[in-house]
Amino acid sequence: MTLVRRGILTGLLSALAGCSPAALLNTTVSRKGYTLQADIAYGPLPRQKLDLYTPEMPRPDGKTVVFFYGGNWDSGAKSDYLFVAQALAARGIAVIIADYRLYPEVRFPAFIEDGAMAVRWAADTIGTDKLFLMGHSAGAHIALMLAVNTPYLAAADVERMKLRGVIGLSGPYDFLPLTSRTLQEIFGGPSRPETQPITFAKAPLPPALFIHGTADTVVKPGNSERLAAAWRAAGAQVGLKLYPDVDHIDVVGAHAALLRARTPTLADVTAYVDSH
Repeated sequence: MTLVRRGILTGLLSALAGCSPAALLNTTVSRKGYTLQADIAYGPLPRQKLDLYTPEMPRPDGKTVVFFYGGNWDSGAKSDYLFVAQALAARGIAVIIADYRLYPEVRFPAFIEDGAMAVRWAADTIGTDKLFLMGHSAGAHIALMLAVNTPYLAAADVERMKLRGVIGLSGPYDFLPLTSRTLQEIFGGPSRPETQPITFAKAPLPPALFIHGTADTVVKPGNSERLAAAWRAAGAQVGLKLYPDVDHIDVVGAHAALLRARTPTLADVTAYVDSH
C-alpha cells in the first residue's frame, strides 16, 4: 500500500473511530443507482425521521434492510451512513436508515421504542415479510432488542416473527455490569438484565446473522458468540461470522468501496439477504 493510500485510509478510519460520524467516507460514494427520499417522518418528534433509499434496479422480491447506526446511544445521524445504503442499493436491496432519540434527551428504552416505530413505518410501507433489521454497534443492540422475544414490536403492531431476518454487526448484546457512568445513566443502573438482548433470546426467534471482528476492543466478540449460542439453544436459525484481526470500525466501514478489501461484510450481508 502506498504512503498516500495509507494516509487516506488512516484519516477515514479516524473519522469513523468510536462510531463517530462517517461523512468523510461518503465523499467516496457514488450518488448514482438509487433514489433518496429523505426526512420521512415516522413519528411526531424531530429525530423520528428516516431516509428511504430505493434502488434504480430493485430486486423483484422487494427485500429491504432497516439499518440502525451506532454511536454509543448518544450520537449519530442517518445521513452519515450513505456508504452503507449505497452499497446495498447497488445490489438491488432497498435501505431504510432511521434516526432515533439519543441520550441525554432520552434514556432506555426510548431509542428502542423509536426503532419499533420506524419498523412499523417500514412494515406498513414495504411489508413485514420483506424486512431485515440490521445495525452496527449500539444500532445492533437496538435491532436485536426488537428481534428477540420482547414486546417492543408488538406494541408497535408489528409481527416480529414475520421478519425475514436480523443482522447484527459488532453489537453489544450481553455487556453487564456497566462500568461507565454514562452507560449507567443511559440504562438506569449497572446491572439491569432487561436492557440486554441475551436476556430475551428465547423461542420463538427470527433467523439471525452475527458478524464481529476478533480484534474488536470496543465491543468484545464474545457478545456475538454468546448471543449466537443462545439462538441455537432456542432452536432458531443463526449464522456467526468472526473476522480474524478485524476491529470494531472495519466491520461497518467495509461497506464503502475504498475499504471493502478489509473485510467481507458486504458479501456476507448480501449473501444472507439472498438466501432468506
